[in-house]
Amino acid sequence: MSPRALVALALVLATGAATAATRPSEPRVDPGATPAVPTAVSRARPAVVGIRARIPSDRPSAGTLGTERWGSGVVIEPEGLVLTVGYVVLEAVGLDVVLGDGRTVAARVVGHDFESGLGVIRLDGPGPYPTARLGRSGPVAAGQPVSIVGVSEDQRPVAVAARVTAVRPFVAYWEYMLERALLVAPLHPAFGGAALVDPDGALIGVVSLRVPEGHIAIPIDLLSPVREALLAQGRPARPSRPWLGVRAVGIEGGVGIAGVSPVGPAHAAGLRPGDVILRLNGDRVADVEDFYRKLWGTAVGSAIELGVFREGRVEPVTVRSRDRYTIFQFRAP
Repeated sequence: MSPRALVALALVLATGAATAATRPSEPRVDPGATPAVPTAVSRARPAVVGIRARIPSDRPSAGTLGTERWGSGVVIEPEGLVLTVGYVVLEAVGLDVVLGDGRTVAARVVGHDFESGLGVIRLDGPGPYPTARLGRSGPVAAGQPVSIVGVSEDQRPVAVAARVTAVRPFVAYWEYMLERALLVAPLHPAFGGAALVDPDGALIGVVSLRVPEGHIAIPIDLLSPVREALLAQGRPARPSRPWLGVRAVGIEGGVGIAGVSPVGPAHAAGLRPGDVILRLNGDRVADVEDFYRKLWGTAVGSAIELGVFREGRVEPVTVRSRDRYTIFQFRAP
């Protein structure tokens, strides 16, 4: 099979492997179903909210994530700070939040962490609001019972009894990797931004994506190191990772390009779907994880020399990486 055919096959597999909440929902789970840990759900549910986001059609994320998005979030401060998954609110200019008591209040985006995938928003209405207690994700292990608590698009709370099936790295094709992700099952119909709580009702993660085995949840321990900076400046204080704007999929012998962002440096450099990256700055690329680690080991703004297999031959392509925080609107103006 040719490299181009392998990339096409890998794109099909990658598209089904990790799905954001903006895709069609799963079959509905009865929100009145009795959870395995009712105490945990009853403690967390008042703090779980529904989020409707509006994004201008000319923003870079609108083409892939849509201009209207729905997700869940969880209030973590009585003054109205809400934690959610970042893609739900990325570049939003308007947010309507449905509270646990049925009221709807406006909100604004406070910050976004592209590395973890977490986003924070702040409610505009007067508090205090019910809050979830923050737990710890570090001790979580496979086999632990948990609950997923979210709000469906028709504004109904949905709780699903679940279990952590694995704790492992997660590598995604949009230049994203978690060193320690929580894999949970079964599926939840309103998973994007839903609260993952332990048997005591403490928040241990934010559910992000649907994968073949269940859902990926972002560990809550990733919030603490960036929380202060997110509130102060809308982004983490750590140095940004260099970004190319590619959708990378693993194929034998390299990394296939399944797509490129129209606003990314890879597109500007002429990379296109079907290309296969074999080398980065002269070093062989083994797989997607290896590609990311080599890329993220360079400085933002530096020229990346890629060895690209295209139309039967290897061509050199130079891409100057960028800081994606300069491209995407990551907090309210």
